[in-house]
Amino acid sequence: MDIISKSLDEKFRKIEQRLREDFGGLRTGRAASSLVENIQVSYYGSTAPLNQMASISTPDASQIIIQPWDKNSLGDIELAIQNSDLNIAPINDGLRIRIVLPQMTEDRRKELTKAVKSKAEEAKIAARNVRKEIWDKIQQQEKNGEITEDDRDSARDKLDEKISLFNDKIQKISDEKEKDILTV
Repeated sequence: MDIISKSLDEKFRKIEQRLREDFGGLRTGRAASSLVENIQVSYYGSTAPLNQMASISTPDASQIIIQPWDKNSLGDIELAIQNSDLNIAPINDGLRIRIVLPQMTEDRRKELTKAVKSKAEEAKIAARNVRKEIWDKIQQQEKNGEITEDDRDSARDKLDEKISLFNDKIQKISDEKEKDILTV
């Protein structure tokens, strides 16, 4: 049972990490390096995340400055940003790329809150899939005679409790992101 619990915790950590990465890519009212750092840039025949090719800074609440380590990659970085789903226009001055984030409209904020809810629901679905996988293992252990019926019921109760706590955590993370988006 302990192995199952450790496996469950590890899978939940990965789901939470993925959710936080997804939320990091959603634009709020302020500039944040997480908005662009995972954009994949194609450079010399391979792709790499932007944060591995350049330093990213936010000098104020409405700007992101990208300073590539190799000046020859400026055009590739600019193209990757333009092709991203961020709908922002980078400004290439020959030395660095500047992104000026426009004020968010109410409609855009509503769109983003829908995206937050969708990503949170995806995380909850992933948690349910993990629960099913673990539950199948528990049932198989009972079938093989490794655990008793009481052990199975106890494991199911623990599993359901962990799923409930994890869903509450997902909801809390989602609510915080929505609040962040809706703050003007």
